[in-house]
Amino acid sequence: MSYPEVRPRRLRRFPAMRRLVAETRVAPAELVLPMFVREGLTEPRPVSSLPGVVQHSRDSLRKAAVDAVSAGVGGLMLFGVPASRDEIGSGATDPDGILNVAIRDVVSEVGDATVVMSDLCLDEFTSHGHCGVLAADGSVDNEGTLTRYAVMAVAQAVAGVHVVGLSGMMDGQVAVVRHALDAAGYPDVVVLAYAVKYASAFYGPFREAVESALVGDRRTYQQDPANGREALREVALDVAEGADIVMVKPALPYLDVLAAVARAVDVPVAAYQVSGEYAMVEAAAANGWLDRERVILETLTSIRRAGAQMILTYWAVEAARMLREPT
Repeated sequence: MSYPEVRPRRLRRFPAMRRLVAETRVAPAELVLPMFVREGLTEPRPVSSLPGVVQHSRDSLRKAAVDAVSAGVGGLMLFGVPASRDEIGSGATDPDGILNVAIRDVVSEVGDATVVMSDLCLDEFTSHGHCGVLAADGSVDNEGTLTRYAVMAVAQAVAGVHVVGLSGMMDGQVAVVRHALDAAGYPDVVVLAYAVKYASAFYGPFREAVESALVGDRRTYQQDPANGREALREVALDVAEGADIVMVKPALPYLDVLAAVARAVDVPVAAYQVSGEYAMVEAAAANGWLDRERVILETLTSIRRAGAQMILTYWAVEAARMLREPT
């Protein structure tokens, strides 16, 4: 049969029908909110390149965490911005460093009502802005960095984190962190591996949010945007090393990679809708060039359709509330 008997438009006639037959759904519980907390602040500080996003004080972070839980957001990813930095990122492993303090604050505030995650990387804490410690020749020392990651993971576990997010793209990082957590008596802490993290130009606004000191780039350890098959190799290695969840970052420019990863693994797959993706939409919406709310939901749906089971997005709270309303 064909037209006029076959009419696909019958299933699009009105909102309730479209909801009934929708192939892909985004739920609030699948959204994770990235949050920045800045040492020394007494009130939130706006991030100019991320309208609506702030560097939190400890007090405002706790309040925002409660707000996110009330919206039904599935998780919170914490990033710390220290007041001072050094060559090895000492603040990352200091029990009283801003990120470890923030983990304790949020866990004490919301408990297990949401999943508390933390960034496990040195870039926010190093004076040079790289994700690891540097060798004498100025290159990033993979093995020296792994030693620091192991200590950082245990510090975050002691603070009470549920999930550590390994974002540094060092070879062997998952195995080292998993072994360190287990040896320290934290076998239940989940390892979220940024298994596929591209050396992307879409991270610009994030660099402002964490006051990055980076000079140069991270192309020697983050992936080349030209490569897709390499992503599957990275994912396979991380899963073999014990990753509980794997992530693709950024999301929208790499939906093809995300779909391939989702087909290849049997662990949950996450995607990070990064700062540049957010900022582009906000800038276009501010100029009246697109329908902001529709684009937010459309982008999230596309990431979910490609295979992500959870999405890190700066719109998590707003989107969660929109998703609770009939469309």
